[in-house]
Amino acid sequence: MPRKRHVQLDELMGRQDQDPRNEATYTLYRRGLELLEDGSFGEATVPLAEAARRAPEKSSVREALGRAYFRNRQFAEAAEEFEAVVETPPVNDYAHFCLGRALSLTGRRERARHHLALASNLRPERRDYRIYRERLAQSG
Repeated sequence: MPRKRHVQLDELMGRQDQDPRNEATYTLYRRGLELLEDGSFGEATVPLAEAARRAPEKSSVREALGRAYFRNRQFAEAAEEFEAVVETPPVNDYAHFCLGRALSLTGRRERARHHLALASNLRPERRDYRIYRERLAQSG
């Protein structure tokens, strides 16, 4: 039901056909996050991609776009976004984890191992990081 509520609000506000290029970057980012939280992963990529185009240096935008691509099963695109995030700053454990997962799902297992290991070493208390690193190591 939450998704329907957003559509109805958009229609009431006359935003259903709003061109993302005319919105403020932060508004695009927030709208993309709402769509992502609602499970509308493909739809979330539209405002988030525009926000990332406008502000490529904003790792929060690039991370959100990477999450949307990942959840929409666009793993190569997700890997690109997470690659940009881990470049600045390189200590973002979550970005390394997501990049490792995306790379593993595109068949780039050696690079995936590297990023999963980095994530796991940056946050050794994260059990989920260790599990994915170990699964990848055991699978080949």
